[in-house]
Amino acid sequence: MIPYIINAGLILAGCLAFYKIFLQKETFYRVNRYILILCLLISFGLPFLPIPQQWSLRKTEQIVIPNDQRTSYEKVVVSNEPSPPAASSANTTSEGVSFQTIFKWMMYLYWFGVIAFGINFLIQVIVLLYRAYAQPVIIDGQYRIVEVTGDKAPCSFGNNIFINPEKYEWDTYCQILLHEKVHIRQKHTVDLVLAELLLIFQWFNPFAWFYRKEIETNLELLTDDHLVQHQDVEKSSYQLSLLKVSTPQLPLSITTNYNQSILKKRIAMMNARKSNVHTAWKYFFLIPLVILFACLLNEPIAQNKTAPVEKKKVSRSEHHGMETEGSWFATIKGDKISFQFKSDDDDHDSYNNSSFKLSDFPNLPKGTAGTFKLTREAGTIEFTGKFEGDQGMGHYKFIPDRQYGDYMSKEINDKLDDRDLMVFYFIDIQKSYVQMLKDEGYSKIDKDEIIPLAALKVDKTFIHDLKDNGFKDVTLQNLIPLKSLDINGDYIKDIRNAGLTNISIDQLITFKAQNIDGNYIAKVRKQKIDKDNTKEIDADDIVTLKALNIDDEFINSFKEVGYSDISNNDIISMKSVGVTPAYIKSFQELGYKHIPPSDLIPMKSLGITPEFVKRWQSVGYKDVDVSDLIPLKSQNITPDFAKGFEAIGYKDIPLDQLVSLKAVGVTPEYVKSMKAKGFNYSKLEKYITLKTIED
Repeated sequence: MIPYIINAGLILAGCLAFYKIFLQKETFYRVNRYILILCLLISFGLPFLPIPQQWSLRKTEQIVIPNDQRTSYEKVVVSNEPSPPAASSANTTSEGVSFQTIFKWMMYLYWFGVIAFGINFLIQVIVLLYRAYAQPVIIDGQYRIVEVTGDKAPCSFGNNIFINPEKYEWDTYCQILLHEKVHIRQKHTVDLVLAELLLIFQWFNPFAWFYRKEIETNLELLTDDHLVQHQDVEKSSYQLSLLKVSTPQLPLSITTNYNQSILKKRIAMMNARKSNVHTAWKYFFLIPLVILFACLLNEPIAQNKTAPVEKKKVSRSEHHGMETEGSWFATIKGDKISFQFKSDDDDHDSYNNSSFKLSDFPNLPKGTAGTFKLTREAGTIEFTGKFEGDQGMGHYKFIPDRQYGDYMSKEINDKLDDRDLMVFYFIDIQKSYVQMLKDEGYSKIDKDEIIPLAALKVDKTFIHDLKDNGFKDVTLQNLIPLKSLDINGDYIKDIRNAGLTNISIDQLITFKAQNIDGNYIAKVRKQKIDKDNTKEIDADDIVTLKALNIDDEFINSFKEVGYSDISNNDIISMKSVGVTPAYIKSFQELGYKHIPPSDLIPMKSLGITPEFVKRWQSVGYKDVDVSDLIPLKSQNITPDFAKGFEAIGYKDIPLDQLVSLKAVGVTPEYVKSMKAKGFNYSKLEKYITLKTIED
């Protein structure tokens, strides 16, 4: 499992590099969309594809064992990765920790991450569906416009558009709806759901996070490109609407949203020169890249040079990659004995590890071959083989207890096969455990729930601890992350004592996953960064503050430059776009004593610097207002643009008029051409009207 996960991650990293180097700056956004999805499928599908041995860059060795020399636990091996012998001291590190133990914990860590991110994905879907059908809605053909409140960013999911109509002027509101309708018509939600599924299984891979970001960015560029080509959308006004929505609360990651985190790039790409067909050759570089990864990472098809071997037909296990018969290797250390179980017909070196008390095996065969067994409620494992010193090897067979199997199948309402019972055996799930869950009110239990519950040792004491702290109806699904994160009564009291009295289970899980405790919440409340400090602090704000690493030092640094009363939303947005006290101070030195956060955030997003202001001051605009800086920068209006009008006789043009001139496309060259045709106006407003009539 681990090699496959790593190989998929490596291929994904290669595809990301290919996209960043060759395709990122191309304006074939629709083609880029399909390439990104194709690369995603290739990353997870390519490792399964065997290739001819002569193409492989992996060294392959073949071991042939004739039938008459083959023992019950030996097999023909054709592999490039030698099996670790159980009797070798090379299996352990200098500290005495076996590599198999490390491997086991790596697998536990990986699947814990998969479960955590999977739960997060499900929570997002549930929250969106709840909002979609709990809030007021306007039906507009195939679109459902859901009216929300607060500072949530406009976004869409499926055919639902979430927007607060009270926040925007009519023109901006209509453009936002046009934007989100493009996302819905082109089914961009599918891309984002695939990107979220990618993160569930590649959560540890930083390249996966970058890859999701590229998918989101390309969807925004594709939507922008579609809209600016629409006859009812004027590019400059559309770009201005982007700025007006530049500081909302962060939306859920599986929604297509009016994304402002890449605002500068979006505006730049809208004004970029379109790619031509002569650059299409870049896309074909994906083919040799895929072939290279296949030759480098994929398992070669083995040449059949082995003696004929009769194999007993045993169906593959769907649980933990184990079968009910196979080989075992064991190491005794102290009062523990560690077993590695391996299926005889497994073509790959996959092991399942379990540790038992040495006292469970009083009659281990040492020096000569023998048999021994271990019985639990689920059944018995019979071992054959022998030990030499502290290490041994041999063959195992699991014999299920049919009475136990019938009882469990009835209690959990799910037919259990032998491999299910073997999993129950290793976790040691007893009848009394199922009865305890039923006594606590959990009448519907399935095997996919009881396995992690028993493995995590979710017991009666833990369940009562949660109930005693106000959570009377905790689901079995919630018990799993609660226990795995060690969320207990003490932690719940700690959070509530910090001021969050109405905390939910889902919020508790998110808090603990982010290492948020009562001490952190108290520090946030002490800073009084929310203007309305009388209300209970919002749990979502706490999570966002922690995720962005907004701490005392960061908040206090703004107080030093005069910002002692910043709202949660503003401090989050300022951190997101990179507004720092040094950035604010650089403008204060130019005479801007207190720029509101609502202006600072779009200023930083657009890359407005003190140098930009000084350039305007150098051409006579001494008192440039902050409200003028944003439209000037968003439309890429420079002092040279103003000087061009001065050269043809128009002095002291107001900055807002320069914005209007650029918005409709009136340039010094246009004015000169109109004068040559007899339109000789003393006021530039006339040329704005003239240009509008022409268009």
